[in-house]
Amino acid sequence: MTDTLLDNIHINYNGEALWTMNVVLAFVMFGIALEISVGDFKQLWSKPKPVLVGVLSQFLVLPAFTFLLVWSIDPYPSIALGMFMVAACPGGNISNFISHLAGGNTALSVCLTAIATLLAVVMTPLNLQLWGSFYGPTSVILKEVAISPWQMVKLVGLLLGLPLVLGMFVNYWKPRLAFKMAKILKVVSLLFFIALVFLALYNNREVFFDYIFYVFWIVLVHNILAFFTGFSLAKAFGLHTPDTKSITIETGIQNSGLGLLLIFTFFDGLGGMALLAAFWGIWHIVSGLVLASLWNAKTVKTQKLV
Repeated sequence: MTDTLLDNIHINYNGEALWTMNVVLAFVMFGIALEISVGDFKQLWSKPKPVLVGVLSQFLVLPAFTFLLVWSIDPYPSIALGMFMVAACPGGNISNFISHLAGGNTALSVCLTAIATLLAVVMTPLNLQLWGSFYGPTSVILKEVAISPWQMVKLVGLLLGLPLVLGMFVNYWKPRLAFKMAKILKVVSLLFFIALVFLALYNNREVFFDYIFYVFWIVLVHNILAFFTGFSLAKAFGLHTPDTKSITIETGIQNSGLGLLLIFTFFDGLGGMALLAAFWGIWHIVSGLVLASLWNAKTVKTQKLV
């Protein structure tokens, strides 16, 4: 598709707001890590198959399927790059909660969150560069921006890796304190982060409203594809229902907040990328809760029949 206004505009977000978003995202990750212990990784050694399927789904299959989707629908180049960015990110901040709500394997969800967060330090920049370079229109943007993968690795490490390690250390050192801190910090920091995303959209509402319907159906289809990727892969490997639910949710709930920060930092808030990541961050909460409710309703109905 030819260049459009959306591929050339840049979302207005000043340096102070961007710095604040960086700090808040780090606190969100720290709040999540406060509930993760070294013991949560034992599932990787005792039952590695579900964990490996989850990692495969998130970092290999979803980016590849996203490439096929981009190739088939031919979106605006900046939208396509936003799709690659979202697909390259690890699981989202609320995936553990939604997995629990859906009756999934919460321990597996927590283990996948921790492992995916560590892997994302390398895999997120790598997947973005790899799949973005394979698709002609997005490869042009990557060449123009000329981002340093190493710079992105360092930023992702600071935003995800460091808070994860610190949060797990507090959990090991003072587990009761970590539990109390997590209850408050996770909710407050996540709400604050969502508020910052909404502020970015509000400050650029004219652009948002001009392209909302175009972005909406792409996010909808992409999100369904992500859920389908996790579900079908788990089924293909013969995993149990709770494991299948968790892998489906971990693949469909992406950390678009991280993607948004990387877009503002390295792509100067490129219009299509920023709108897609921001809208995904809102939509996956809705779709995740709907999916969890449907699974819950089905479980209750089955129990009544039995």
